[in-house]
Amino acid sequence: MCEHPGCREPGEFRAPGVQGNSFDGPGEWRWLCLDHVREFNAGYDWFEGMSAEEILSAQSPAAGWQTETRAFKPTAGVDGMPRWADFDDPLDAISARAAGIKSRARREAEMALDGRFSPDEAKALETMGLGLDTDRQRLRRRYSELVRRYHPDRNGGDRKYEARLGRVVEAYQLLRKSRAIA
Repeated sequence: MCEHPGCREPGEFRAPGVQGNSFDGPGEWRWLCLDHVREFNAGYDWFEGMSAEEILSAQSPAAGWQTETRAFKPTAGVDGMPRWADFDDPLDAISARAAGIKSRARREAEMALDGRFSPDEAKALETMGLGLDTDRQRLRRRYSELVRRYHPDRNGGDRKYEARLGRVVEAYQLLRKSRAIA
């Protein structure tokens, strides 16, 4: 039923409730009939308090693309993927990221098809940033380099690379036992 006081129509349309979005999750919704959701929308002005320049900027087709997500923060390039800040056009950034993902998948497939490495070992080599010609000495040297790069003690206590460090350690543990690496 419509949540507008005194209305008996079916509540088919969602409108924001009293409690908005918060740390605990999305806010509550109210369900209104068509007439009352139209009334609600007519009284809602997203641009209230904005200057003409701010309104024009918010209505631009590219508005909001500069917002950094975790994948495109300035520190995101440490994994070899492009950073959002490296591009002026959002489509170029998305295209470069997709190309990076495709080339990573292609390299993993080539390593797995080589026959020496299992798919898990191929993924571990990719995580470590190594190729098919890896030997134990090179594996150990790369592991040391990545641990130094991602360890919180080397980053002023910053734990944002902790998950990446965990993946590197797992990859190294798998590869050091591999028979394919001499």
